[in-house]
Amino acid sequence: MRAGDAVRRLKRGPDAAPRRILSAEFRSLETVLRNGHILTFSTLLTSGLGALYWALAARSYSDDTVGRNYAAVAAMMLLAGIGQLNLTNVMIRFTPVAGHRSRRLVAVSYLAASLTTASLTVGFVLLIPVLSPGLTFLRSPLVACGFILATAGYAVFVLQDGVLTGLRRSGWVVVENLVFALVKIVLVVALAFLTITGILWSWALSVVVAVALANFLLFARFLPRRGDIVSADRTDPGGPTGRYIVADYTGAMFWLAATTSLPILVLNHLGPRQAAFFSLSWLVAFFLYHLNTSMGSSLIVEAANDPARLGTHCRLVLRHTAVLLACGVIVLCAAAPLILRIFGEGYAENGAALLRLTAVSALPNLVVVAAVSICRVRRRLRLLMVIMVTECTLATGLSYVLLRAMGITGVGVAWVVAQTVVAAALWWRRAQWLPRAHPQAAG
Repeated sequence: MRAGDAVRRLKRGPDAAPRRILSAEFRSLETVLRNGHILTFSTLLTSGLGALYWALAARSYSDDTVGRNYAAVAAMMLLAGIGQLNLTNVMIRFTPVAGHRSRRLVAVSYLAASLTTASLTVGFVLLIPVLSPGLTFLRSPLVACGFILATAGYAVFVLQDGVLTGLRRSGWVVVENLVFALVKIVLVVALAFLTITGILWSWALSVVVAVALANFLLFARFLPRRGDIVSADRTDPGGPTGRYIVADYTGAMFWLAATTSLPILVLNHLGPRQAAFFSLSWLVAFFLYHLNTSMGSSLIVEAANDPARLGTHCRLVLRHTAVLLACGVIVLCAAAPLILRIFGEGYAENGAALLRLTAVSALPNLVVVAAVSICRVRRRLRLLMVIMVTECTLATGLSYVLLRAMGITGVGVAWVVAQTVVAAALWWRRAQWLPRAHPQAAG
């Protein structure tokens, strides 16, 4: 056997080891991009079907109803985002290394997120007359109960994407989001006879279907296999600490507030009609932000599995995503009126400038997302909080000021300025967060 091994080594030649190193390196690079592409495709598919959903809603319901329901959905996302305790990022970061503890980690996270979200939503419904008078339709008993349960379910829906991503089951993220989007499209038309609440109920019922499907697969098939798949030899075997969760949660809450509070802000200051114009323009352009987030999530998962290549992977993600972003920005800026005309002439007239500005702001956001992802991997918690708090405070503060002076276009200006300032500062001090590339890390 030893002689045969020697002959095989001689046949391979002296370059066999370097070839194996390069092969492993290329496989690693392919994985980080492949998972990122799958998540990006899921986002693109969801955004496209989401645009179709809101186009059908705009044709089936009045502008005022669309504006109010979009604000209600934004409130649902905000409450679910707060209530899920940022455990989505914990799932992405720690599920790859949890092994046989994965099922318990996921179950405890679901329970904590759903109970916290339900409690927050009850408080929100009770305080609607004070917090958002435009959403008083949520106060009727049946709608209130549905809204509370749907918001708690949406918190689980958000978490399950993180679990699937952490398990390298990105393809199933596409499937469950496709199911969610298609069911929602069917229901928004079928429930049009509910002239005030049909949009909201279409979301609520779709959440139930998507959560049931994904968690049947998770608990029946994927999670039971983790004990056999995950190696005990890990450079980072530790789970999430309280300090990690609190710091990451604080930063994520600033981001959540900065993004999901905007439709409510517009509704309260400019009325439901302008809220509708703002919401759909923002929805279309914000796909590019989801592209950045998808590539960042892939970077985190691969870093948990192969930390030595973090610097190499990050540079690859920055270069690759920048090209995709540039193409997306060009298309959205050129076709903004045509895209928004799908929803109606009023959307094209009022929202084109906002769409263009929001798309442009996604370019500097790529640097911000890369820095935040690396901070999560390396547990650089103080820097993580500084980045998130600065970015979101600047964007929200400028949005509030410029909204009054420039209307919904002012929000786009605010986000371009905020993202550019933070990205420029991060790139100037990139030595503090961007690891050196190690092309031969596999060796």
